Amino acid sequence: MTPAAGTLYIVSAPSGAGKTSLVKSLIDQIDNLRVSVSHTTRAPRSGEMDGVNYHFVNRDQFIERVGQADFLEHAEVFGNLYGTSQSTVENTLAAGFDLILEIDWQGAQQVRCKLPQARSIFILPPSLKDLRERLNNRQQDDEKVIDLRMQQAVDEMSHYPEYDYIVINDRFQDALEDLRAILRAGRLSQTCQQTRHSGLIAALLSEAQTVK
Repeated sequence: MTPAAGTLYIVSAPSGAGKTSLVKSLIDQIDNLRVSVSHTTRAPRSGEMDGVNYHFVNRDQFIERVGQADFLEHAEVFGNLYGTSQSTVENTLAAGFDLILEIDWQGAQQVRCKLPQARSIFILPPSLKDLRERLNNRQQDDEKVIDLRMQQAVDEMSHYPEYDYIVINDRFQDALEDLRAILRAGRLSQTCQQTRHSGLIAALLSEAQTVK
């Protein structure tokens, strides 16, 4: 059985929609799935670790990497820079792992231009009221920042038509099952199955010729 090259999944959502929690649960439950660790200039939040949650760099270091064409995509969000290492993505996919990029719509557009075969998923909240409650419950931002995030959320969500799949995160387990279904279907695609089971398919076709 030949290992197939991995599939790249773009996952986007407005702040508070539950993207990070859903992706973490996917990683815990699905074998051969990884999440890309982005570079960022924002300060670490409580409990975050360098190299695990993000690669934390200063603005000069980030801009130097941009100049070296080291990022598959990069964008500025709420005054902070975020970017995805192109070499890390390529090496992870080549090793046969499916890979998730947690990026915004700006980064998603850049990735699609370079890797049009990537599949994309947009996660929506069940309502704006629910989204604000989730942002408040995180207790990470003051009211002014939350207002800004809510304004930004409307703009972000307007880009949903650019994505292949839409998942509504109303009930967490239902949303998680929807994501699992998307990944399972991707692994059953003709391209993946042909690579993974090339020996079996060749043998079946050979036997079919013999039967004739």
